[in-house]
Amino acid sequence: MTLALAVPLGAAQAQVNELKIMAPAAPGGGWDQTARSMQHALQTEKIVGNVQVMNVPGAGGTIGIAQFVNSSKGDPNALMVSGYVMVGAIITNKSPVDLSQVTPLARLTGEYEALVVPTSSPLKTMDDFVKVLKADPAKVSWAGGSAGGTDHITAGLIVKALGIEPSKLNYIAFSGGGESLASILGGKVTVGLNGLSEVEPQAKAGKLRILGVSSAQRLPGIDAPTFKEAGVDVEVQNWRMVAAAPGISAEQKKALLDVVEKMAKSATWQDTLKTKGWADTYLAGPEFEKQLAADIANTKVVLKDIGLTQ
Repeated sequence: MTLALAVPLGAAQAQVNELKIMAPAAPGGGWDQTARSMQHALQTEKIVGNVQVMNVPGAGGTIGIAQFVNSSKGDPNALMVSGYVMVGAIITNKSPVDLSQVTPLARLTGEYEALVVPTSSPLKTMDDFVKVLKADPAKVSWAGGSAGGTDHITAGLIVKALGIEPSKLNYIAFSGGGESLASILGGKVTVGLNGLSEVEPQAKAGKLRILGVSSAQRLPGIDAPTFKEAGVDVEVQNWRMVAAAPGISAEQKKALLDVVEKMAKSATWQDTLKTKGWADTYLAGPEFEKQLAADIANTKVVLKDIGLTQ
């Protein structure tokens, strides 16, 4: 079936009637949830009548982006969900296809990182942690998600910000948040770095203490300072984005940006953000492209510093 972008006679701009959204991950994960939430909002709000979602899992999204770039070039109906995790995966997997080959549209949502300890830990504040880390970085073990992922990058940024040699980072990578959490709760590591949503229930239950969060400002309902507040100049957002295919025209890009903006401001999308606990960090167009370029450049430096890339 050929999906076409209809341009009504006399219209100043193309109208988007159908979309195919790729989630470069298996069903159920964050990118898949984002793609299906977009589908729901676009159709519920009657912004786009027909929206399909397809999953192409594997290798941190690098299999999906390769397929998207190679098969969707010039297709004004093709979108792909991506995120900060893919930035690290592209670098560490030495992917021949990267985000410079798609057409970035907007950052949709974000989640912040939380530095946590079990409540039995002698570390009560971020200051306590910084003192221990500076005294002997090798003795401080960090639990987090996969090597080169957002947790690992955040740990690298923290040690760099404190003037510690990044190669001294003692980071233990776990394949899933559950395994990482078990290690932290069991006191097998000094600290843990996880997405805030993963640790918040345990913090509210009194099992974990949040020492700091990676947001720019304090977050409502979270009794913890930002890293910057605590004197550690690090701000990290595990964002999710949407991109269009390479090779589309300026008019087609503008039409897609308008569709995404209408969706992001819609009541259905805003309700989804609240239900899922996703932060609304919408940023579109040139401003997002600038932020994306900065994040990619910074991540390359950090991954090299911590020894994951050459």
